[in-house]
Amino acid sequence: MLTTVFGSAVFGVEATTISVEVHMDNGIGYHLVGLPDNAIKESSFRIAAALKNNGFTLPGKKITINMAPADLRKEGSAYDLTIAIGILISSGQIKAEHFGDFIIMGELSLDGSLQPIRGALPIAIQAREEGFKGFFLPKQNSAEAAIVEGIDVYGLSNLRELTDFLEKRNSLSPDLPAESDTLNLPDSDFDFSDVKGQESIKRCMEIAAAGGHNIILIGPPGSGKTMLAKRLPGILPPMSLHEALETTKIHSVAGKLKDVGLMRQRPFRNPHHSASSVSLAGGGSFPQPGEISMAHNGVLFLDELPEFRRDVLEVLRQPLEDREVTIARARFTVTYPSSFMLVASMNPSPGGFFPDAGYSAGSSNEMQRYMGKISGPLLDRIDIHIEVTPVPFEKLSATAPSESSSDIRKRVTAAREIQQHRFRDLDSIHYNAQMGSRQIRQFCKPDEASLSLLKTAMERLGLSARAYDRILKVSRTIADLDKSDEIKPEHIAEAIQYRSLDREGWRA
Repeated sequence: MLTTVFGSAVFGVEATTISVEVHMDNGIGYHLVGLPDNAIKESSFRIAAALKNNGFTLPGKKITINMAPADLRKEGSAYDLTIAIGILISSGQIKAEHFGDFIIMGELSLDGSLQPIRGALPIAIQAREEGFKGFFLPKQNSAEAAIVEGIDVYGLSNLRELTDFLEKRNSLSPDLPAESDTLNLPDSDFDFSDVKGQESIKRCMEIAAAGGHNIILIGPPGSGKTMLAKRLPGILPPMSLHEALETTKIHSVAGKLKDVGLMRQRPFRNPHHSASSVSLAGGGSFPQPGEISMAHNGVLFLDELPEFRRDVLEVLRQPLEDREVTIARARFTVTYPSSFMLVASMNPSPGGFFPDAGYSAGSSNEMQRYMGKISGPLLDRIDIHIEVTPVPFEKLSATAPSESSSDIRKRVTAAREIQQHRFRDLDSIHYNAQMGSRQIRQFCKPDEASLSLLKTAMERLGLSARAYDRILKVSRTIADLDKSDEIKPEHIAEAIQYRSLDREGWRA
């Protein structure tokens, strides 16, 4: 008897429906074809034990299982439940109708209980688009899949629940999205009201958040760089439904969601400086998303930037420019979205302190070697450079409350709304940091006084050519925060302050 049960495979952040065809014939054998990996080939042992421990048997016949399309690589243990149901129906151990209306996925333990799978959200989205009525999957993944409207999602604890449902011996109710799956921002443990002093740095972080600008914080140990970076997601605007779904899909594919529905908080990823290029960009023989994709629609924080290997930092260049990362393999290419804000921090010298702070900062050659770990093309993609100095005791011991993240977020959200209206006719640009040369010429037109100020600053401070466009983009954001249609000299003047690393002699 031939039986076809449907599962799904995930490539990148998209799913493809897989037909699992089970055929019973005279003889003895277990043949699994259709480019399965080792985890799927080993499924026969898990399935046999799970069936026996739930009152069924693995038939002593010739079992041929084809996973179509046969030229598409399948990976992982999530097909255990799909294959097991196909065997039970094909061997006549259960009588089931309309099982072809469902996607069935899950990893089996030896006792028949189900373990979580990866990619439940993109699988549910694809199943709905292809007209499937329901999706059976492990209970741990049901919250994320239940986000998708128009398809019934059934979270299962074990194999017996599904067989009883298919034989109509019990009923299952579709899981509903969790009540907390709204786009209201949850409470955060990191708030700018906890930060003493550093008012100029808070202002700089507000500008970075308002325009989506990449930023690097330069300061000695203990000056508050990491503390400030961790509070940046709290002042970013709430995610739209589209952004939340995109972000949740990536984390679902990576297997990072457990009993979690729609992600409401923007991600904050903080990889260690010993991270490899694969862990940062993603990859592997069967590519998985890396840190830069996990930070999609959120913040990627690289603490102690010069401590990262140079080849690791170089993989950031293409994602920062294209807002996506492409991983090519011989048989296929996977693309993951990676639109994130880069926040980096570093000491001003190998010794950890500014050269004029009275401490040993290192020789000129050591400074050149230290700064040389960060390539010019990477710095070219960072709009804002700001020096962070230690907080004096008077401000550190002050009891007056500081401005909260929610107050700052209101101004940031208002500025983002201005930008969304400005770029409403452009599909690939949503905020100022994404502007290219053409948009800068169109939307960042300084008046004569502003242009004269910018020219003088570039000549006197020795600012590089790469600083020109960056200053204009940042000044456009400052003007948006001021609700000004025009870029004024004061906006240019403030933006010029945020190009520390472009000044001649800074590295000496």
